[in-house]
This record gives sequence, C-alpha cells and structure tokens, in this order.
Amino acid sequence: MSARGAAFLAWSLWAISVAFAVFGVLFLYLNGSFEHVLDESLGVDVVIAIAFPTVGAIIASRRPGNWVGWIFCAIGLSGGASIFFSEYGIFALVTNPGLPVGVIAVWIGTWVWLPSVTLTISFLLLLFPHGRLLSPRWWPVAGLAVAVTLAGIVLIALVPWDLLDPGVPARNPFGIEGLRDTGIAVPVPILLIGVPTMLLSVVSLLIRFRRSRGEERQQLKWFVYAGVLNVGVLLIPSADASNAVSLLQIATFPLLPVAAGIAILRYRLYDIDRIINRTLVYGVLTGSLVLVYVGCVIALQYAFRALTGGNSQLAIVASTLLIAALFNPLRRRLQDFIDRLFYRNKYDAKETLEAFNARLRDETDLDVLSGDLVAVVRDTVRPAHAFLWLRPTGATRTHKDSRQ
Repeated sequence: MSARGAAFLAWSLWAISVAFAVFGVLFLYLNGSFEHVLDESLGVDVVIAIAFPTVGAIIASRRPGNWVGWIFCAIGLSGGASIFFSEYGIFALVTNPGLPVGVIAVWIGTWVWLPSVTLTISFLLLLFPHGRLLSPRWWPVAGLAVAVTLAGIVLIALVPWDLLDPGVPARNPFGIEGLRDTGIAVPVPILLIGVPTMLLSVVSLLIRFRRSRGEERQQLKWFVYAGVLNVGVLLIPSADASNAVSLLQIATFPLLPVAAGIAILRYRLYDIDRIINRTLVYGVLTGSLVLVYVGCVIALQYAFRALTGGNSQLAIVASTLLIAALFNPLRRRLQDFIDRLFYRNKYDAKETLEAFNARLRDETDLDVLSGDLVAVVRDTVRPAHAFLWLRPTGATRTHKDSRQ
C-alpha cells in the first residue's frame, strides 16, 4: 500500500470510529441513560473509541508497515461500533419502537466489542513496538489468539439474550437454546484458552523488554509505564466510589495509545526516564504524607478527647502544618533513595560531580584539574574519546583521554 493510500484508509477508519462514538452518545442521550454513562463505563468506551483510532491513524499514516497503528484503528472501530449498535438497538426497540433493524443492531452490539479486548491484551503485546512478532516461534500464540477471538464472537452471537441482558424486549434471532443450559454468557473453554493466550502475550512483552537495548528499550518503557497505570486503575475497588473510579479510568485509558504513539514516532523518547522517576517520587511521597496526615489526625483527636472530652479542629490544623513542614525534606530524601535504588548511573554521576566540585575548591594545579575534569566527563557522560584543550599564554597544553 502506498503512503497516500495508507493515510486515506487510516483516517477513514478514524472518521468511522468517531462517527460511531458520536452517534452512540446521541442515542444514549435519547434513551435517557446519559446520567449512567459513568456507572456503566460507557464513558470509558467513548474515550477508547476516539483516542485509540486517533493515535492509530497518526501512526498508520506515517508508519504504514507497523501493525500497531492498524491495531489501534481496529480497537477504536470495534469500541465505537459497540456503543452505536447497542444504543441504537435500545432506541429502536424500547425508546421509539418500530424503527428498522433494531434487533440486528442489538445482535451486533452484543459481540462486536470482543475484538477490541483481544486486540489489546494479545496482539498489541505481541507486536509492540515494531509491529512484528518476537520470533517465528510466537506464530502459534498469535494464531491461537485469532482462534479464541473468532470462537468467542461466534459463541456470544449465538447465546440467548436472557443470559446477556442487552436490555431489550426481544430474543436473539440466531440464539441456540441449548447454550442456555451452560448458565454463562461465554463458555468456560473459551476462558480456559484465552487466559493462557493473554499470559503468553505478556511473557512475549517481558522477553522483548529484557532483550531490548537503546531506543527499543525506551519505547517499551513508554508502553509498560502506561500499561501499568491502566492495570492499576482497573484494580481499584469501586464499590463506594464508582463514579470517581470511572473518571480516573477515563483519564488514564488514553495514556496507552498516547504513550505508544510517542514511542513509535520517537517524540521526546528519552523523557520517559524522568516521568517514571517523578511518578515514583511523588507517588510514594503522596502515599506517605496521606498516612502521616491520617495518623496525626487520629492520634491528636484521641488526645483531645482524653483531655477535653470532645474533638477539636486543632488536630486538623496541626496535621496540615506538619505535612507542609515535611513535604520538601521528605521529597529530597525520597528522590535520593530512588536515585540510588533505580537510577544508579545518575546517582553515581551526581556523586562524581559533587566530589569534583569539592576538589575544585582546594586544588590549584591546572594539570591535575585538567586530568580530573577529563575523568569526570568520562565517568558521567561516557564518551568514546575525551580531551581538553587550553590556550595558555605560552605554549598550547592538551590533556587527552582516549580510553574506549
């Protein structure tokens, strides 16, 4: 496919995905269910239907040979179609009965979402970042993922709707009543095969990360960073704060395609180390300060109740002042600890520069300082060759280090 043809196809898929999402939200509003957009995670589906194909179209139009861009387009198309067909089917059968193809729309909406899941948890892990498998040995895993996807689509499409609960007063026109006896929407064999396939895909990504070097390692860092954030948000219990968790998911889910786009297009590729560092520092700092704050409030309130017989606002004020006083010292200590633990090269370079700065105040011999300066550059920047040229009043003086 030519570059122009790839760009046209990619942006056409983007337009279809966005149109599905927009009209799906419109039918959601007409169905009177817009206030439940967070409760039912439809907001996450809308974000996926827009964010994934947008990044996918950018990647596919610039790197048409990279399958990751096309996978993103397919994920967005699947997610957008799921919203549109499900909401249109409800509109045609419940809100405004009598409109055509309502039953078919609901039927499509019950299974069209599945490819977006398998593409994300299997193919994306197998192919990122270059759009190729780790080796030909992984072709069976990819083939198994395709088989699981097709089998899941067929089985969900044939399950009676009283097991799926699509929310319409109609029956699946293609449903097989014999599947009702299973009592589950997706048969157990599909799950038994799909879970190992997903785990093998994760193993493929871990092996690729372990073998990677240079730019590929940075690309995988972007992807793994966004993936860890998304998985962490999914694991947050939402029994008492479902809306808050849904909003957090809406904010974090687009990070996966954005991070993948940055990695593949190599835009500010090496900034990921700083982002990870700041995330570790401020994540641990926030958790520590919250624990200190809650502990201080509880302890001080207990002390006030013991002394005065009631609670006092002074406990909250004192705890807040303590947190403000601890912020900068604790941040510096955490930064130093994380640099020593995870960024040893950066920490060693910092220590080397500080030691040279101390010698610089006491040393007066220019030849010694020249040698020390070249050694510091070698130990911190690690160039292939390093030399220092000075222009003195008399003869030219050069200090050179050519160690590899």
